[in-house]
Amino acid sequence: MSRRSGHGSRLVLLGGGFSTDDDGLLDDWVLGQVACDRPKVCFVPTASGDAPGYVERFLAAYRSRRCEPGVLSLFRRELDDDGLRFFLLSQDVVYVGGGNTANLLAVWRAHGVDRLLREAYDRGTLLCGISAGANCWAEGSHTDSFGPLTHLADGLGLLPGSVCPHYDSEPGRRASYRAAVAAGALPGGWAVEDGVGVLFTDGLPTDAVSRAPQARLYRVEPDEDGGVRERALPCRLLGAPPPGFTRSGT
Repeated sequence: MSRRSGHGSRLVLLGGGFSTDDDGLLDDWVLGQVACDRPKVCFVPTASGDAPGYVERFLAAYRSRRCEPGVLSLFRRELDDDGLRFFLLSQDVVYVGGGNTANLLAVWRAHGVDRLLREAYDRGTLLCGISAGANCWAEGSHTDSFGPLTHLADGLGLLPGSVCPHYDSEPGRRASYRAAVAAGALPGGWAVEDGVGVLFTDGLPTDAVSRAPQARLYRVEPDEDGGVRERALPCRLLGAPPPGFTRSGT
């Protein structure tokens, strides 16, 4: 299996998608990052314990799109090691669902999926995910995997720094993440509000979009005074008319 041409190593952090939104804008944007006509899209629901309802929502959303959807189940694993490697490396998109970040990483490592995803990333597979499925790619993350909100200095490390999902929608997220970065418990990183999608190419942000005008992506870093610097990055509004376009009335 050779590297897919035309792109660097890419991953996407999502603040929404089929499991939370009805408009499908973020899902269509993700598929738009893949050049082939019918990309293979593998949903990995490990963080939810392979919850059947979650899997069904994914299949219902992606069967109607220009893609070939599939699911990787690890709690009822059917593939041997060779089959698992072939399956993952044949995907154009690997989409990781939300749930428990710490459990996700532990199960992946037990099955060798962490190593296979690194290989897929290096070969050009687009990796993406929401919530725990966004946390897992970074060096560390902000999580409620252990009950209360806390920091998890663990991850695959494909994305330098840390990630905080649900930055605007869950009480305590913003303050807790900022405190972890200020204290050095987490490296500086990316805070994703619900409704945002951000594409990283070789570890650097190359596109940021939003399905809602108010949703933002933030870069959060420690400052020299023991606090943090928080900088909002511009996001393109999905579904908006292009600049200069005027809707005509009837």
